[in-house]
Parts: sequence; structure tokens; C-alpha cells
Amino acid sequence: MTITITIHASFLPHTDAEASLAFFRDVLGFEVRLDVGYGDMRWITVGPPGQPDTSIVLTPPAADPSISDAERAVIVDMIAKGTYASLLLATDDLDATFEKIEASNADIVQEPMEQQWGTRDCAVRDPAGNMVRIQQAG
Repeated sequence: MTITITIHASFLPHTDAEASLAFFRDVLGFEVRLDVGYGDMRWITVGPPGQPDTSIVLTPPAADPSISDAERAVIVDMIAKGTYASLLLATDDLDATFEKIEASNADIVQEPMEQQWGTRDCAVRDPAGNMVRIQQAG
């Protein structure tokens, strides 16, 4: 018997739901699959077109009620620095993807370049500050 395990969803914190939605939907071209609010919190599920079984859930940071205010403050600080969460994406056209991101005035960390480990990639921060690396597919 073979068991198959796939990645269904990953979670990435947001600090401004509308800004994150605009980045992932309008800049990266992801589909919005679910948008759920509870009080002043909002969870937005997005994913790449044509890949309905793979999603990213943009989530309020530290929504867990067991986290203290001090812990929550540390998490928000780490998100802003890009050290709390990250995402690695792949594209079939890194240069065109980068141009679109750059034109959106996103926070550019690294322009497309060849890496020592054999990948060509770029790096940006999403509106919350999360590190998003994008590599050339193939």
C-alpha cells in the first residue's frame, strides 16, 4: 500500500489583509479561494491558477488566544523584519514576474541573479514584511 501526502495549505501571516490580498491577487496573480472574517481578524486563502489543491492562507499573526501580548509583539516585530515566515515560489518567467512585482512598488530585496547553488531567483517582501523568494522554474 502506498500512501500519498501532498501539501494542501501553508500559512503566511499578514498585518494588513487588503494590502496582502492586493499583492497576492493583483501582483502575483493568485486566485482568491476563501475570505473569512471573525471580529477584526481575516483569513484569506489564495492559490495559483490551475493548482486548486495548493493554497496559502494569509492569516492574522498570533491569532491564538494562548499567546501573550508580549509574545504577539515579538511575532509582529519578526514579521516586519522578514524573519518570522517566508515563502518560496517558482515561475516559468522570472524576469517578467520580477518586472511586474517591481512595477507594483513592492519592497525589493534582491533582483534576479544566479545563486551559488544553481538557482536563478529574486527576493521581495510582501506587504507584511514576509520574505518571498521566487525562482526560475526548470
